[in-house]
Amino acid sequence: MQKHLNTCTGCPRQCRVDRKTGRAGFCGMNAGIKISHAGLHFGEEPPISGSNGSGAIFFAGCNLRCVFCQNFQVSQEFRHGRTRDLTVEELAEEALRLQDAGAHNINFVSPSHMIFQMAEAIVAARSRGLVIPVVYNSNGYDAVAALRRIRGLVDIYLPDIKYMDNRLGKRYSGVDDYADIIPAVLEEMRQQVGDLETDRHGIARRGLLVRHLVLPGCPDNSRKCLRLLAGLSPDIHFSLMSQYSPQYKAAAYPEINRTLTTAEYDEITDYALELGLENGFVQDPASRDCQLPDFDLANPFN
Repeated sequence: MQKHLNTCTGCPRQCRVDRKTGRAGFCGMNAGIKISHAGLHFGEEPPISGSNGSGAIFFAGCNLRCVFCQNFQVSQEFRHGRTRDLTVEELAEEALRLQDAGAHNINFVSPSHMIFQMAEAIVAARSRGLVIPVVYNSNGYDAVAALRRIRGLVDIYLPDIKYMDNRLGKRYSGVDDYADIIPAVLEEMRQQVGDLETDRHGIARRGLLVRHLVLPGCPDNSRKCLRLLAGLSPDIHFSLMSQYSPQYKAAAYPEINRTLTTAEYDEITDYALELGLENGFVQDPASRDCQLPDFDLANPFN
């Protein structure tokens, strides 16, 4: 898999840099593996976290530049004190350790720019006894060709759908074509794993669960995102997140330098029901402060 890093096309940025020589792509990463945290995570949707927690492994770096990113400490401003360098075998060992700790799944967070290193680690971990589902938890800005190369390695896709308006993608995430890329990404993911399936305890075993963070003052974007989901399948499972708060550089953008109102969030949840989307998870807007991590802590989610 890592041969694809010679002229990297692992995400839609198509940087084509030789990351194996130590050069970094737009994501800030070379061919090495940097993680910022690995541990049981209880803040995901109920089918993912369950009662035992999701075995979350957070990669450093990112192929987007979201001005409101709540993980900016490790996605944009990562430094040695917040990250660890691992080999493929060591990453596989982290997955096995989390399985031994009782995790319901192995949840690779922000893997789009590390997709090939992640794939090798999954193969290695499975050869050594990994049996719980693997979750691909991405921002949605993925390369369909790369996703096809990892077919069969991922059990659960957990992508964002951030924008169906390229103007917003450019302004807030530094990407020109997010709305052009995301439809084919979601279709590929759904084609690989189908709709979400859970066991008798309600824990996800396989399938697609799509997240959408509702941004303040952007109801049309949210409606467009929901219409895309409804067009994929009326049975699609989705999560409408109300946890937006103005983090990182959001203060420089007055229109989003505030929290989401309850009325704004309710408007979008009502619209989802109007579209016939019923397999949804919602958040209490009052819980937003509980969602903010601090990667300077040993456990960022304390």
